[in-house]
Amino acid sequence: MSHRAGNAGPHTLAFVESPVQLLNVLEWAHAREHALGAGLTLVVLSPIDPMTRGQLRRMAELARDDGHEVRWEEARGGAAAPFQTIGGLAGRLRRADRVVLGDPFSRYVQLLLTITKARELVVVDDGTATMEFVAQLARGERLVRWHRKGGRPGPRDLVFAPVSSAARKRLTPSERRTVEIFSSMPMEETPDGVTVTANTFAWTRDRFGPPRITKGADMVGTSLVETGVVDGDRYVEAVRSLAKTHGATRYFAHRRESAEKLHRLAVETGLEVVRPDLPLELIARRGPIGRTILSFPSTVVHTLPLALTGTEVRVAVCDIDPAWLTENASPRAQGFLSGVTGTARDVHRLSAVTAVS
Repeated sequence: MSHRAGNAGPHTLAFVESPVQLLNVLEWAHAREHALGAGLTLVVLSPIDPMTRGQLRRMAELARDDGHEVRWEEARGGAAAPFQTIGGLAGRLRRADRVVLGDPFSRYVQLLLTITKARELVVVDDGTATMEFVAQLARGERLVRWHRKGGRPGPRDLVFAPVSSAARKRLTPSERRTVEIFSSMPMEETPDGVTVTANTFAWTRDRFGPPRITKGADMVGTSLVETGVVDGDRYVEAVRSLAKTHGATRYFAHRRESAEKLHRLAVETGLEVVRPDLPLELIARRGPIGRTILSFPSTVVHTLPLALTGTEVRVAVCDIDPAWLTENASPRAQGFLSGVTGTARDVHRLSAVTAVS
């Protein structure tokens, strides 16, 4: 998909696996444009999911328009793909002075961290997971995604534990290495020695908008059903009730939502289901967008108010009723989701709607 640049000179190497991560690397580069040195190479470790791939391709075009090199890796294209990808990147990793990454929980990224000798590591937002990463790093805990926390480590976790431990050590500041977190998320705990820089979504506001604002309401989807946290029936009923109460007409699907669930939502709620071709922050800034944006606890309750600064759009977040959680949901789930909502700035908080069983 992209040309591959030569090996001349040190420069920043960034690894992304999702459209939001790529967006936040562009935000970081915009904030640090005078300190990028020889430039930025964005390495896309492409997933298999078609919707994610489509958004990543659009984001890659925007990155090239900004003058950055993009290297697209079919990182999951068969059993040999990870070995070929890591082998092909090893030389660049060893030479890079600065490495930027979007998901420190990713096993792929953790493997790459064991290779790099970079003196600067930068972690950009991968949504609300960044909040959990920072807290775990501050407490010296093993890196585990919030919706899995509380479960027993599986065989693959045990095999991978030494790599994960080594990655955590690399992400801990030392005399040989600085660590920066570039984030729009609130940080209750900050690890010693880590530099935290605020992501204000200046690049997004410079490139897009201001948007045309419609009179109605739009709703933002979530993948909490797909990750096994929220019961599917409860979720559909909650969406139906919210849409009816607030007059929502469109439902912006999360890239991980299943086609079956989206079809059911369209049939049972009457909402127009929209599959965005870019992260929602760019879609909303580009417009048209509803005067009210309804969301459940998710990254967008933190990012949309920043992206839409200076507009009249109101972001309203609906709490997750504990009764909606599945039996398999992590014991940490309710507290984490409540924290996502409670720490959001410039949003209107809605009580959980009553969903029938």
